[in-house]
Amino acid sequence: MDIMLDMEKRLAKLEKDFLQTYERLGIAEKLAEMSELEKQVANPEIWHDVKLATEKNQELARLNEETQPWELLKTQVADMKELMLMADESLAEEINGQIMAMEENFAGLRKALRFNGPYDKNDAIIRITAGAGGTEAMDWAGMLERMYLRFAERHNLKMTLIEKVEGEEAGIKTAVYEISGANAYGQLKSEHGVHRLVRLSPFNANNLRQTSFALVEVLPVIKAETEVVIDDKDLRIDVYHSGGHGGQSVNTTNSAVRITHLPTNTVVAIQNERSQLQNKEKAMEILRGKLAQMQMEQHAASLKELRAGESAGWGQQIRNYVLQPYKLVKDTRTGYEETDPDAVLDGKIDGFIDAFLES
Repeated sequence: MDIMLDMEKRLAKLEKDFLQTYERLGIAEKLAEMSELEKQVANPEIWHDVKLATEKNQELARLNEETQPWELLKTQVADMKELMLMADESLAEEINGQIMAMEENFAGLRKALRFNGPYDKNDAIIRITAGAGGTEAMDWAGMLERMYLRFAERHNLKMTLIEKVEGEEAGIKTAVYEISGANAYGQLKSEHGVHRLVRLSPFNANNLRQTSFALVEVLPVIKAETEVVIDDKDLRIDVYHSGGHGGQSVNTTNSAVRITHLPTNTVVAIQNERSQLQNKEKAMEILRGKLAQMQMEQHAASLKELRAGESAGWGQQIRNYVLQPYKLVKDTRTGYEETDPDAVLDGKIDGFIDAFLES
């Protein structure tokens, strides 16, 4: 087959598939929404409410991050169509390389179609908690913390520390981060559950094989109270004195807040913000995420149907990381596995995420 004719057919198919996906993702509608948001944030009046203005700016940035790659590819396809009208076989190799690059780019962008859950486009809260086992477990929790920090770095996701309790000798007892960026919750929801490590322990003289556990909770960030409506009478709010190893800028006033959702006995405590009001807002944000996560896990139609104590918790082991006597990381839900744990622990968890989203 003539090479130029073959490339014309590939470009036509790429354009057709691209336009179908572009429409399915509602890119044109999102661009219109961006235009409206740009008008709103340009109005000086909106800055009288700094919180609202900040939220509008964040939404504008999220939409721009989501739509910009599609607009760029749209322009590239249009430019290539014009070039093909004038090109001859002397440019075939160069054109073929550009079409291949666009095909690969499109294949990557199409992954956005997998993020069709109710909160997949939201930012996420990730909480890492060391299991029983002292220093060994805390070191393992610290390794997972680094893994997610490296993943976020690779994927242009922003991780903001909310709270952190360091281990006495190594690692962490717990760490809570907010992750922002395109489809942050959709990308990381696969990590929700118990992670198990098997290795030769660096913390005992006999260098014995040790099994450690850590719990990773991934929750959608739900800022709007209307998305998850919680009855005030179902809450107990306690204010207490901040202290201990709380991470960054722990204050010494009675600003720490603990909120208990009484029907499910779900507890969220925050002490790292600068004021009691900020701690309460952050705690409520996390509580809404926890209850939304429980609702999805229990397939409940409403919060009233939630059953106490029935969340992922420590009961569901989702992934094994074996460093000794062989090297293997295997997901218990999808069966997907990698034989290079060092790469996985350096943040290369895309294969596990893809397998989960496609299962």
